[in-house]
Amino acid sequence: LMDHHREELATIESLDSGAVYTLALKTHVGMSIDTFRYFAGWCDKIQGSTIPINHARPNRNLCFTKREAIGVCGLVVPWNYPLMMLSWKMAACLAAGNTVVLKPAQVTPMTALKFAELSARAGFPKGVINILPGSGSVVGQAIADHGDVRKLGFTGSTPIGKTIMKSAAESNAKRVSLELGGKSPLIIFNDCDMDKAVRQGVQACLFNKGENCIAAGRLFVENSIHDEYVRKVVEEIKKMRIGDPLDRSTAHGPQNHKRHLDKLLEYIEAGVKEGATLVYGGERLPRKGFFLEPAVFTDVTDEMMIAKEESFGPVVIISRFDDGDVDGVLRSANATEFGLASGVFTKDIDKALHVADRLEAGTCFVNTYNKTDVAAPFGGFKQSGFGKDLGEEALHEYLRTKTVTIEY
Repeated sequence: LMDHHREELATIESLDSGAVYTLALKTHVGMSIDTFRYFAGWCDKIQGSTIPINHARPNRNLCFTKREAIGVCGLVVPWNYPLMMLSWKMAACLAAGNTVVLKPAQVTPMTALKFAELSARAGFPKGVINILPGSGSVVGQAIADHGDVRKLGFTGSTPIGKTIMKSAAESNAKRVSLELGGKSPLIIFNDCDMDKAVRQGVQACLFNKGENCIAAGRLFVENSIHDEYVRKVVEEIKKMRIGDPLDRSTAHGPQNHKRHLDKLLEYIEAGVKEGATLVYGGERLPRKGFFLEPAVFTDVTDEMMIAKEESFGPVVIISRFDDGDVDGVLRSANATEFGLASGVFTKDIDKALHVADRLEAGTCFVNTYNKTDVAAPFGGFKQSGFGKDLGEEALHEYLRTKTVTIEY
């Protein structure tokens, strides 16, 4: 049914979130469909194990484990990928045999409501899938506090994630998995494929208007190629067509809502005041809608706020590092409380693997970026949260293990 309504879902997603229609069709909706198909394949493959234990002589023992559904699971999803985040969490949750109470973001509830309609048409029994739109302070808090909810999955900001952890602990010690903020470093070495590193670097920062949890929050460019790289990044951004997200030729749409746009303008202003060099963009465009011209900063140093805090918008932040100073750039890249994603561009596979090993992030991309897949686990380290979406590991977030021991 989702596949049959693919174009309708993409149109709703574009209208609701500002996502460019072509991206909504391929990623927001396309990956949502892929996610449900992937986890549908797991439904009959959830199993325990038989464990050899010491026998109670002269009798014997049989010990085995069972993987059981948790029960009622609460899910709270964000506004940047409304349908895809619903799918990432709900598909694994349902495959494990649970029932779901999901709260979509207050500003982007429409695809979740359309999904509820489709799930009813698909024949899900009443009460298995429950969509509750509303504010986080009311609906989200009620889910976190409710004693019948035994598991809560959340994607959103780190401060709200901490509030949810506290509520989960104080209510009934419910299990929690959190996918929170990020400040993902992307390291560009001078032996990279320059054209690919430019294209992928721009997309790492500006994909989905920069409203992307794994967006490259900071680019580290080796000194000998820094100026050329910055020049080519600006040239690449200038090629992007900004406009109506429903126009098939548009590459960059409006920000999600006005409050977010205002925060981005404040973020850019703060960067200028700190002494970073704004080499391109950063202005609200003079047209109807929440359009922001992508901003490019250089001369960003470790102590600056924009080097530490996530923008969650179309802001490219570039720092240079000395040629050959791998240890130094790794220290700067890891000098953050976040650890959601990371990346490296180099033709030296030894260097790539060394850097990937030392980057403190749940995902590391090598000579690519934004390459997520339904079969590969996704989640962060440090204050980017814990627990996994996607892949087999996501199932474990929504299952509990029971041990059965029999004497005979």
